Amino acid sequence: MTGAVPSYLSPTGQEIVFLLLGAVTVGSALLVVTTRQLVHAALWLVLCFGALAGCYLVLTAEFVAWVQVLIYVGAVVALLLFGIMLTRAPIGRSADLDSGNRVVAAIVALATAAVLVTVVIDGFRTAYADLTPGRGAASEVGSSLFRNWVLPFEALSVLLLAALIGAIVLSRTDIRGR
Repeated sequence: MTGAVPSYLSPTGQEIVFLLLGAVTVGSALLVVTTRQLVHAALWLVLCFGALAGCYLVLTAEFVAWVQVLIYVGAVVALLLFGIMLTRAPIGRSADLDSGNRVVAAIVALATAAVLVTVVIDGFRTAYADLTPGRGAASEVGSSLFRNWVLPFEALSVLLLAALIGAIVLSRTDIRGR
């Protein structure tokens, strides 16, 4: 790499957007675990996953960003919301969700965050990566997926279909056991 390495004191537009999306991700993740309403936690999780997909877009990993949106935002959160509705979980505030260890949990979380931030800053203080599309681009991932991994991909889809059929059969109440 030639030329001067940019300083972290003069961020580019991409870095500012990445930091803002990171702050939204961290803030909504904190709200996921601190809210007392289960449905609100699921909605904060949607925001967290969406902001994370935005981070992937800023890092020019558009395929990973779309997978994040389709799989996590689309499927996992929908599954979570359907699970809440089907199990008749309490919708409002629930005192059963509080274990009373908030102070200890906050201390452990802050200590862990401090250690992780210190390690990341110390390890990547002088590292700089130019944000150009690389091996994570959609065209390369797609061609690799459908050229080299077709058989495992199809085997996994058959396995997931069998699991879905099994879940439907197990959840049916109108079938009598013999």
